[in-house]
Amino acid sequence: MPELFMERYSEVTVNKVPAGNNILRYVDVSFEKNLTEKELWNIHDEGMQRYRELEQDPFLTRSHISHPEAGKSLLDLKIELSERIMQACHLCQHRCMVDRHAGKKGFCGLTDVSKYASEFLHMGEELQLVPSHTIFFTGCVFSCVFCQNQDISTHPESGKIIRPKEIASIVGHMHEKGSRNVNFVTPTPHLTNILKVIREIKVNIPIVWNSNMYHSPESAALLEGVVDLYLGDFKYGNDICADRYSRVRNYTHTVENNFKLANKQADILIRHLVMPGHLECCTKPIMKWIAENTPHVRLNLMFQYTPHHMVCRYPEIDRFLTQKEKRRALQIVKEEGLEDILI
Repeated sequence: MPELFMERYSEVTVNKVPAGNNILRYVDVSFEKNLTEKELWNIHDEGMQRYRELEQDPFLTRSHISHPEAGKSLLDLKIELSERIMQACHLCQHRCMVDRHAGKKGFCGLTDVSKYASEFLHMGEELQLVPSHTIFFTGCVFSCVFCQNQDISTHPESGKIIRPKEIASIVGHMHEKGSRNVNFVTPTPHLTNILKVIREIKVNIPIVWNSNMYHSPESAALLEGVVDLYLGDFKYGNDICADRYSRVRNYTHTVENNFKLANKQADILIRHLVMPGHLECCTKPIMKWIAENTPHVRLNLMFQYTPHHMVCRYPEIDRFLTQKEKRRALQIVKEEGLEDILI
């Protein structure tokens, strides 16, 4: 099938067009740290208008983008705004409002220090992504009872500290070895430090936001221009299941809004993990929503659910999928008319 649904991402991988962050660094803005957050957002919104004009330029190529030698860029402003958000943290929709700069911790268990558990060339992602330079961050804004990475997600204090220049150098090295992208996994609470890493990257490489899509509207605004491909999980079709199995509230409204915004900002690849006993309450409404709101995105229907972590406390999902459930999931997708499907 032609690369119709991830066209711009594909063009960045072959250096035909600049990654969004390279355009952001080209847009110069003027701001001082003594400005109010509202004033900074006003400058940001004006800068994003210029970004969108550049991004839509059909003659824009990688060679046209050169970074200002002095001054501040729109990417610098996004970093400053993300720092402000962490003072009363609402990077995600838990909106804990704790001062992470002062060492306070909210749902994710993180301060303003970011750590990663591993980074490597991942060959197990979707075909359009591999080889993918994948960086797994510690901590999470979800608390999934079936988490397969609980050693990482439940121990935010573990791992290696993110040092932006060091990680950016590794990104460049991996790109030389053939990586098609840099893939930030569980990134939401680490937004500030990821932006600092991106600012130091010297190569033209797509940024993949590998996320549960539970970020706040403020984070969504900051991500515009930064992310070239949203690799987003759409886990639940209702708020009851989301609260029961991942301890998140207002899930569907948050995630649906973020997917709509992402669909305007960048390319999207939606992942849906089919869960046992959740075909009608989750899979069906999710596929219906995708068909009605974002039909022209690539979908990965995932059948690898495994009873991990704490599922023994939830007997209704303490099993593998049956063949009947897999067939029913495929039937649901067919009924909704979705075509660009990975299994």
